[in-house]
Amino acid sequence: MRILLVEDEPKVAQVVQSELAEQQFASDVAVDGATAMHRIRATTYDLVILDVMLPDMDGFDLCRQVRTLGLKIPILMLSARSLVEDRVRGLNAGADDYLTKPFDVTELRARVRALLRRHREPALVPLSVADLSLDPVTRVVIRGERQIELTAKEFDLLEFLMRHAGQPLTRQMIAEHVWGFTWDRLTNVIDVFVNHLRRKIEDPNEPRLVQAVRGVGYVIRDPQTAD
Repeated sequence: MRILLVEDEPKVAQVVQSELAEQQFASDVAVDGATAMHRIRATTYDLVILDVMLPDMDGFDLCRQVRTLGLKIPILMLSARSLVEDRVRGLNAGADDYLTKPFDVTELRARVRALLRRHREPALVPLSVADLSLDPVTRVVIRGERQIELTAKEFDLLEFLMRHAGQPLTRQMIAEHVWGFTWDRLTNVIDVFVNHLRRKIEDPNEPRLVQAVRGVGYVIRDPQTAD
């Protein structure tokens, strides 16, 4: 799970990020709206914790921009504004929850877990691309009539690709969500794993599903629907 914390107060950011680390969540920090939007466009996050008061824009506007992009990522707003009108404004802007400052870290933890749990419920639904299917509950992968045996990381890689079918994913995005580290341009570990995965899910007589995108990374798509 990867979380983006948008907070310009260093002490608050440190407290929240430490709490997230204790809960085994990876997190990035953005101190203004422009940086936050850049990160959201470049990286797939599981949750955004968004402060309302930012130096370049308010969190309400940023929240609306995220929703304008069509992203359904859950957003938890943090604010010292405790009026009902402010809570309503945040929810109307597209936020999923609103927590007022000062807050207890145990409540923050509960709110974060509730949002992640609610957002991940659809993750239990089986995925399919062309004649390839993946069941995230039983961890069974089938293509056509054959069942495919994958390692844990190969399964995680395939699941991430299939959850974003048709969307080119950068190597950095893949590294952060499958391995939990920032991609180093000097390593070809992702390319090696993709090649291993291809050999298992793509027989010579079968259409290729996982495709390289020059200068970007990889995408999985149904050859019948590809442009």
